[in-house]
Amino acid sequence: MFSIHLMVSLFELFLMIFMSGVIIYLIYRIFIKANRDFDMEEAIAQGNIAVGILVSTIMVSAALLLEKGLAASVGMFKLAISSPDDLSLPLWQTGLLMAFHLVLTLSIAVFTVSATLRLFGKLARNINPHMRLGEHLKNGNIAVGLLLAAVVFIATHYVGEGVSALTKALVPQPKIGKIEIMK
Repeated sequence: MFSIHLMVSLFELFLMIFMSGVIIYLIYRIFIKANRDFDMEEAIAQGNIAVGILVSTIMVSAALLLEKGLAASVGMFKLAISSPDDLSLPLWQTGLLMAFHLVLTLSIAVFTVSATLRLFGKLARNINPHMRLGEHLKNGNIAVGLLLAAVVFIATHYVGEGVSALTKALVPQPKIGKIEIMK
């Protein structure tokens, strides 16, 4: 039994190491491409600290959101490896469900960050018509970068529990058996 738990733990460790690299790359590429206002990658290459702060916060926040989204399927994976065949899904179905959770959570992260930044920008313009946050960010305004970073972090913090609840609800529960109370 100890060897099974050790093997499952080592596999999970190596899976998470691999996934962290893939997730970091995916988050970076998706969010760089999602910005239609200007080329964020070029702004970072030119040393725009404000954009760097915002992109860094987006990456950290999206990774935390993905962690919440994958927690349920990682638990299901542990069950699939360590339990009898009749109590869990086959490994290939577990893998597909984990991939679905990753895509779903990543989609929610992209939508949350994009929609929140757009909404906040519109609200800021309604209060002050000269407050064009995207332009200030593009021009390297660090205060705006910090402000937008806080908006991203707060939004993903609130959405995180909903993502966790949703992915847990989408995990098939194992059949434990029937309990006969009276005959």
